[in-house]
Amino acid sequence: MITFKQLEAIYWITELGSFAAAADRLNTTQSAISKRVQELEQQFSVEIFDRSKRTARLTEKGAEILHYAKSLLEERDNFIERVSSNQVLIRHFRIGVTELTAMTWLPQLVKEIKTEYPRVSIEPEVELSATLFDRLMDDTIDLIVIPDVFNDSRCVVTPLKAVENAWMCVPELDPGGETLSLEDLSNFTMLVQGTRSGTGLIYGRWLAEHNIIPSKTIYCESMLAQIGFTVSGLGVSYLPVPVTRQLVRDGRLKHLAMRGDLPHIRYAVLYRHDRSSSFKKRIAEMAQQCCDFRTFFAESS
Repeated sequence: MITFKQLEAIYWITELGSFAAAADRLNTTQSAISKRVQELEQQFSVEIFDRSKRTARLTEKGAEILHYAKSLLEERDNFIERVSSNQVLIRHFRIGVTELTAMTWLPQLVKEIKTEYPRVSIEPEVELSATLFDRLMDDTIDLIVIPDVFNDSRCVVTPLKAVENAWMCVPELDPGGETLSLEDLSNFTMLVQGTRSGTGLIYGRWLAEHNIIPSKTIYCESMLAQIGFTVSGLGVSYLPVPVTRQLVRDGRLKHLAMRGDLPHIRYAVLYRHDRSSSFKKRIAEMAQQCCDFRTFFAESS
């Protein structure tokens, strides 16, 4: 009898390129994966993988079996999602977010998911936008929440809210209430996020479009480090208004008076078209409802 475990083994061996990687993905041993493949080969008297190659390469018959395995696994997943109640749906769900979401509305999203799907095991990870996008494409994460900078037809994109940013510095660096032009920014040391950051990528392009070349630039891969460097008086920076509100109230940061506003950074939920499901669509809908960049730390204190 054919089992879904056998079909999953073939699918993940092919997707990830090795028996060992498939074993890690399915939380089992390499010998168990090999046994599943061998059982299927013996049942139909065929070779699914070419053992003469170093990598796990399908035979012609193996490619045909994989085609049907994909369809059967997809139908199984659709069946589970359509007929199972929320209480019996069990899965591991890997969600990736950037620092800003982790600091603000992620706890509310996790709470909503747990309420509607109490037996789902949520595995959150915090990374830079480019890293999360690469992992989404590598299928090592299920869904990501990042600035909407990747225009890729392989993804389902659900737009979320935008976050307001402003130029900030310590009061000692403020030129005394004078309204500054964009050209005046060139006189400051500028603290910016790198191109692996979605926000850094957007503002890097924006600065280039306005021909702004600062006298000195300090790159920060972390938003928290960027805030810390700014509070330390190392330069001026664009920072999210909601999460720095308390620092401004305390007098540790000050908004620079500028003639032009910074563009807002719109966030989005992304997941792969070929891994789409009603479950992921529902998580994206929850994200739209929960998305609120006002820091919950400050609001709860």
